[in-house]
Amino acid sequence: MKSRWTTWPWAAIACIGSLAAVIGTAQAQTRDDAASYPTRPVRFLTPAAPGGTTDILARLFSERLTQEWKQPFIVDNRASASGVLAAEATANAAPDGHTLFLAYHQHTINAALLPKLPYHPVNSFTPITQLIEAGLLLVVHPNLPASNFKELLAYGKTLKGGLNFGSAGIGSGGHLAGELMKLMTGVQATHVPYKGTGPAMAALLGQEYHFNFAGIAAASRLASAGKLKPLAVSSLKRSPALPDVPTVAESGLPGFEVVGWYGVVAPAKLPKPILTKLHTEFVKFLHEPKMEKTILDLGGVPTSNSPDEFRKFMLADMEKWRKVVQASGAKAY
Repeated sequence: MKSRWTTWPWAAIACIGSLAAVIGTAQAQTRDDAASYPTRPVRFLTPAAPGGTTDILARLFSERLTQEWKQPFIVDNRASASGVLAAEATANAAPDGHTLFLAYHQHTINAALLPKLPYHPVNSFTPITQLIEAGLLLVVHPNLPASNFKELLAYGKTLKGGLNFGSAGIGSGGHLAGELMKLMTGVQATHVPYKGTGPAMAALLGQEYHFNFAGIAAASRLASAGKLKPLAVSSLKRSPALPDVPTVAESGLPGFEVVGWYGVVAPAKLPKPILTKLHTEFVKFLHEPKMEKTILDLGGVPTSNSPDEFRKFMLADMEKWRKVVQASGAKAY
């Protein structure tokens, strides 16, 4: 009778060899899947209605990827619930690269405003790359007696009830930019939410409130026409689209920064070879001259990074807005 100590090592070695063969086969299959990806149409989910900046970006990249890979990249607009429905659909999809999500700053803001999200804004996804960052433009009506940021604050102190500021809605970038300004300056200001940028701009033109941190693309057109007065941009650096408009930080509030961003993510556990392929292509297209010009015309700056850098950026953004929401008492509803 053979001792178990003489038979066991050989059995173990055989098992290890079989396991290594299985792992090797799986890795080879993953590489093959990446080489042939995509094998069918890709859904590109967006948390916005057709026509806005988010939709425009999704369609630009979808058209370019369709041309490159000969498979349709189909833009799927899900403009409701502050992007939660689009994000949830992405998080629940198969991690095979055939479902992508064009996330933007609302994605991380939601974590602060909506504590019971059906997913984690970072861990439930595979970050691919950030695409764009863009500051907001602080604008007022031309009749308002303030020509710069400091004069706006001084004017607010003369008002018994303080300033009023409008935004595209509760939890929007413009809303939280106003809340951050209040925290950093101590100025009294009441938020007036509207259902979208269009209604908010129309109300400012009608002098229904005092100021708005609005998207550069929409606000700069009205400013160029003399219908609104630009005071400052919310990014740390001046916008290439508005080089003569100072930043809030250089206008007397050092450290103030609110940057809208856009980036692309996939469901969690996306295979590394497919992630690498997607990252390479998105970054390549992002920095093509035609794409860069379009992004600059929209008031943004092309901004690519690695998947790990994008993950760290989103985690930091979540923490930043969590603190602002807690301190301001902002509520989603």
